[in-house]
Amino acid sequence: MLTIDIQDKIKEINSRPWFPVEVARVNDQIVRLALMEGEYHWHEHKNEDELFYVVKGTLTIQIKDSANIKLTAGQIAVVPKGIQHCPKAEKGTYVLMFEPLKLESKGS
Repeated sequence: MLTIDIQDKIKEINSRPWFPVEVARVNDQIVRLALMEGEYHWHEHKNEDELFYVVKGTLTIQIKDSANIKLTAGQIAVVPKGIQHCPKAEKGTYVLMFEPLKLESKGS
């Protein structure tokens, strides 16, 4: 069994926004850590839900035709499959994402 240090993974990202690194694999899921800064792009996942866990900072998940979700360190949100969303962070925010190994995205 392996112990993973999130601080080591933060160092691996080396201040590169939107550069996810693999943290672990669990069954058919992958856990990735990314530094989010600025705005990503609008997209949806046709067949998969996506879980966001904020490790450090503040993340806004913009949701098409619905209220935005604002997360701070220690908070989690799940975006259900088929929902258009766009993550953004005003300042550097470290986020763990739990996703299927084969994640299908449809951008807009």
